[in-house]
Amino acid sequence: MNKAMLTVGIIILSLATLLMINIISNYSTGSELDYYLVKETSEAAMIDAIDVAYYRENGLLRIDKEKFVESFIRRFADTVDNTRNYQVSFYDLNEVPPKVSVKVDSSTVLSFKGSNLEMTTQLDAILENTYDTDPLVTNELTDFNSDMGKPIEE
Repeated sequence: MNKAMLTVGIIILSLATLLMINIISNYSTGSELDYYLVKETSEAAMIDAIDVAYYRENGLLRIDKEKFVESFIRRFADTVDNTRNYQVSFYDLNEVPPKVSVKVDSSTVLSFKGSNLEMTTQLDAILENTYDTDPLVTNELTDFNSDMGKPIEE
């Protein structure tokens, strides 16, 4: 009887250990996958949301907020894991200069009726331009007497 109970105890201990290893690996790989998913999706959505007409006129990058949010949600939904719940939040969407802050909360394998263990991924992204702007446009923007560089009055 003693050896039978020892065998049952070893089997239960091994099952609990395998469960913990599975939960820890799912949590660590899920966090990494979520980070790269948010990063790549936000970069692609920012490029989709560039206002080309504004860039041609002024030589400065500008994104459209609504286009960015629409493109981000569409791309994120296409590549997301269907077995987990996600909550996407947008903070600080600037059009000029293009900057976005995105926060994604996702549930893990450990989800009970009352509580969920959630992973939070937050990303701040800035779209930079590698091209030189026109010196005339730069001078106009820094000159407060010109129409382009003059502060907006209410």
